[in-house]
Amino acid sequence: MPERSTPVAQSQWLPKVLLGLYVLLFTALAIHPAERGTWVAENTPIVAIAVLLVVLYMRGVRFSNLAYVLMSVLLFLHTIGGYYTFEKVPFDWFNNLFGFKRNMYDRVAHFSVGFYAFAIIELTDRNGTIRSRAVSYLFALFAIATIAMSYELIEWLYADLSDPSAGAAFLGSQGDIWDAQKDMLADTSGAVFALIIYWLRSKSSNNHK
Repeated sequence: MPERSTPVAQSQWLPKVLLGLYVLLFTALAIHPAERGTWVAENTPIVAIAVLLVVLYMRGVRFSNLAYVLMSVLLFLHTIGGYYTFEKVPFDWFNNLFGFKRNMYDRVAHFSVGFYAFAIIELTDRNGTIRSRAVSYLFALFAIATIAMSYELIEWLYADLSDPSAGAAFLGSQGDIWDAQKDMLADTSGAVFALIIYWLRSKSSNNHK
């Protein structure tokens, strides 16, 4: 069986610094968001993720510094998106750089969802949960794909049951009928990116043994 990578030594301060920065950003952007209902809906799952990571950390389930950095990207991007609503985030520099007609901030945020695949495979590797290397990578990839699909269902239910304007702001589809499918593709593409980073780190770690 191919040799698995050893988890990178964990810094005691970096996760705490990232958490502190997130709390500061969340607090600042909780003041007068564009739409309070949308802000609550967008921040609820993100706060839940942050709380889960804190609980896991306190229980001794800790990840590498790189995993925490990758996971924090979504927390920061989504908190900003919840403040403005995703389609109104000032992101012209990026849209103009690549010639996009729509605001692509939400796509970038969705791409960062896939970064959690890094932590997933890091955890399964550490615990030896999955013996097959191919299956361990596929498990992390499919886990993100399932989360992406589930979130799109939640968005649909929220948009269907809430106030029409709040629902539209939460969806952030910007008139694209294929928005849900493209969001799921962005999530999964982010997972592929994160898994490539993990593979490169594992290869580098094993070469230095």
